[in-house]
Amino acid sequence: MEIIKTQIPDLYILKPKVFEDERGYFFESYNKETFLKLGIDQNFVQDNESKSMKGVLRGLHFQKSPFTQGKLVRVMHGAVLDVAVDLRKNSPTYGKWASVMLTHKNKWMYWVPPGFAHGFVTLEDNTVFFYKCTNVYNKASEGSIRWNDPDLNIDWQLDGEPLLSEKDKSAPFFRNFESPF
Repeated sequence: MEIIKTQIPDLYILKPKVFEDERGYFFESYNKETFLKLGIDQNFVQDNESKSMKGVLRGLHFQKSPFTQGKLVRVMHGAVLDVAVDLRKNSPTYGKWASVMLTHKNKWMYWVPPGFAHGFVTLEDNTVFFYKCTNVYNKASEGSIRWNDPDLNIDWQLDGEPLLSEKDKSAPFFRNFESPF
C-alpha cells in the first residue's frame, strides 16, 4: 500500500496494491499491521455504507467527544470528491481543507482522523460510499459545518446546486463554530 501525505498533517490518501487479471481484481483494503506501519494506530468498530445519486452532497460532519471518529473511506461504485476540514484548534492547519477524487476505478482510500469534519459530493449516479469508523455513531455527539461556508471556501467542483439534507442546508457557519477538538 502506498501512502500519500496531503498538505494537512495526519490526513492521508492510501493507494492499495491492486491485483487485476481477466477474472477481475483483488486488493487488501485494510490490514491492521500495514496500517500500524503507516502510523495509523486505530481500532475500527463500525462500518457504514451509503448510496447516492449524482450531485448529492453529504457533509461536513463530525462527532464530538466522547464519540470522536476517525474514518477510512472509499468508493465501491461510482465517484466522489471527498473533502476533509481540520478542526483541531492547536493545529497549524486549523480551518484548512484538502480533497481527493475517490472512484471505484482508482480504488483509493482517504484516512480522515478524529478532529476533522468530513463530506463528499457524488459525481456519478448510484455511487456507493463506504466508511470504516473508529467509534460508533452517537446522535447527541454529531456536529456539522455549512458545506458552502465562505470562510472555508471549499472548491466542490460542482455543476449546479447539490442535493442536500435539511440538516446540511442549515448547518452552522465556520465563523460561529467553537471547535471541540
